[in-house]
Amino acid sequence: MKFNHLGIPTAEKFEGEIDIPHLKMTVSDHANNPYGIQWMRFWPDAPYPELVQTVPHAAFEVDDLMAELKGKKVIIEPNAPSEGLLVAFIEVNNAPVELMEYNKETSSTKPEQLNRSKQTDPQAS
Repeated sequence: MKFNHLGIPTAEKFEGEIDIPHLKMTVSDHANNPYGIQWMRFWPDAPYPELVQTVPHAAFEVDDLMAELKGKKVIIEPNAPSEGLLVAFIEVNNAPVELMEYNKETSSTKPEQLNRSKQTDPQAS
């Protein structure tokens, strides 16, 4: 298991916003800083548990997502937000934890590649 990023929910705009319509959220690129901090703003109709929308989460890369989920409290079922990436959320000590399995052969996914159709500038509002 390897640390990937720290996701921090916010209701505020932030620098470097990346809208991801199919996930109904806006994020920052966690790779743009040496600590893996990712800001996340959920859209009003985002279908995620309140825990995920309100409490910061740690995200870890795993080799076998299904094996890691065994015996855990899954709060977001495994899904593929982008090609080559499978993710799920579990609850640990009342906190969300994201587990991520990259398919090394097909994944070159970075947050900014999830949707380039509409990037927003928080200064423009």
